[in-house]
Amino acid sequence: MGMKSKIALGAVVGIVVIGAVSANSGDDGSSNSSDKGSSASADNGTSGKKKSDTGDKAEEKKVAFGGDGDFEVGSDIKPGTYRTTGNTDGMCYWERAKDASGEMDSLLANDNVTGTSYVTVKGTDKLFSSSDCNDWEAVDEKAKGSPATKMSGDAGMLKVGVDIAPGTYKSSGNTDDACYWERAKDADHSIDSIIANNNVSGTAVVTIAASDAYFKTSGCQDWKKS
Repeated sequence: MGMKSKIALGAVVGIVVIGAVSANSGDDGSSNSSDKGSSASADNGTSGKKKSDTGDKAEEKKVAFGGDGDFEVGSDIKPGTYRTTGNTDGMCYWERAKDASGEMDSLLANDNVTGTSYVTVKGTDKLFSSSDCNDWEAVDEKAKGSPATKMSGDAGMLKVGVDIAPGTYKSSGNTDDACYWERAKDADHSIDSIIANNNVSGTAVVTIAASDAYFKTSGCQDWKKS
């Protein structure tokens, strides 16, 4: 698996807001591979593993596959949505690929992660690769959570209604456009997944709708529901 030298698709420092006027953002942000560099994920406290009566055994059952290696879809891992939490320093890298050639053209989506990331692996994917990530666990789409009303500015990718409650959030004191946020309709990590996004200096205010699937935040000051 290629090392950290692999950068997430479009992991350019500046992520263009969809539809914003820029040198090359004409068509719905095709140059904006925004689901990159942004994927800072971090635990907002809701992803801490819950101990049950069965203790460690219950936790072990959650692990679907490890955070390092190439996994063939259909044989090594099943299609579905998976989550990794507690990653630090952006060292966690993953990618979905349509074949095992290792060439750039085979990449369907990828990201560097700090904190938490959710990824939907499709039945048409050939390979899922992960490097320096914490273990991946299968996500129960029907699971209910105790949604928080505040989150770390590097929380990463949080599930709306499970990890974070819908509503209007504010993050103040951001500098150098380093704060990136994104509202997403799924965990495919494609341009089409993005509902809205922005790079912000100063105060950022965003309303997360109940119909949003995920919210991403990276390099921001902490968010609080207003």
